[in-house]
Amino acid sequence: MTSTPSRLILATRNAGKVTELRAILSEAGLPHELVGADAYPEIPDVKETGVTFAENALLKAHALARATGLPAVADDSGLCVDVLGGAPGIFSARWAGAHGDDAANLALLLAQLSDISPEHRGAHFFCAAALALPDGTERVVEGRLLGTLREAPAGTRGFGYDPVLQPLGESRTCAELSADEKNAISHRGKAFRALVPVVRELLG
Repeated sequence: MTSTPSRLILATRNAGKVTELRAILSEAGLPHELVGADAYPEIPDVKETGVTFAENALLKAHALARATGLPAVADDSGLCVDVLGGAPGIFSARWAGAHGDDAANLALLLAQLSDISPEHRGAHFFCAAALALPDGTERVVEGRLLGTLREAPAGTRGFGYDPVLQPLGESRTCAELSADEKNAISHRGKAFRALVPVVRELLG
């Protein structure tokens, strides 16, 4: 494939993430063209076989960097619930079995927490963001969004577990926040803003 130095690949086919991450990185003034993995449909999805968010992010970033010869950014993120010992964690997207079934995942989680009182419903969104270069160079940064879990979903924005996590200091869930409000405090927002100086350092 022809190398385009100004192109930075976002290792995801999740349209919501592509939009969110492109906005965050663009606002930072990075000169790179940001494209999602859908720009390379011939490259198969990477199996997330890691046991941590960082391992999975690096697996995805390295796979795309090797396949395209371009720098790649990937994230792995999920919901960590205190009383569940940090679960669903890396299994957040497939907590109910089928990958990416948000409604089923939410329903199962709320059922598991049905007897848990409000003071014990602490949770946080966690994100590991990785940058991998074709030569094997890698960096990982992290971000967290602390909050509590509602007993029922609220809001129609966002995706995943956004309708049930209420950030600390907020009266609304993540799914009730505007995109700008969410990006300002989100785990991915924090992680990818932390990655900006790393991108500048390694890519100029």
